Amino acid sequence: MNTRALASIALGAAIILGTTGCSMISPQATTIPYSAAEGVNVPNASGPVLVRNAFFITGEDAVNLVAVFINDTADDVTATVAVDGVSAPLKVSVPAGERASYGVDGEHLDVPGLKTAAGDTVKVTFTSGDGTSEPVEVPVLDGTLTYLEEAVPTPSATN
Repeated sequence: MNTRALASIALGAAIILGTTGCSMISPQATTIPYSAAEGVNVPNASGPVLVRNAFFITGEDAVNLVAVFINDTADDVTATVAVDGVSAPLKVSVPAGERASYGVDGEHLDVPGLKTAAGDTVKVTFTSGDGTSEPVEVPVLDGTLTYLEEAVPTPSATN
């Protein structure tokens, strides 16, 4: 009787391990962080100012940065945006406890001297306060999507 019980337990264990073994070695898709938007979110290590949904949008002769800068601190903070291939970094002032939205919801943030096309990615380093940051690959889009049309730079918007 002991051998039958042991055989049943061994068979049950083999079935359980056989049917669940793949999930033990495969990554679960729900545990992989990603940006659920057109752009990218910048890791919090970049400083006190959080950057959300950052992407570039191209026009005929200009490129704009679309992003939301969030300052959850009690002090006004200036964020620095260093774009690969552009000599001077952009400066974005974010008041204490506020957010600064550029592109679709707010004013355009022109990136002078950036030459890129839709479908590319551009390395950008976002820093604020005492934060340090690794470059982030920021995607480049155009006005193909109708809700992004108002963010497309026009020659008059960059003069």
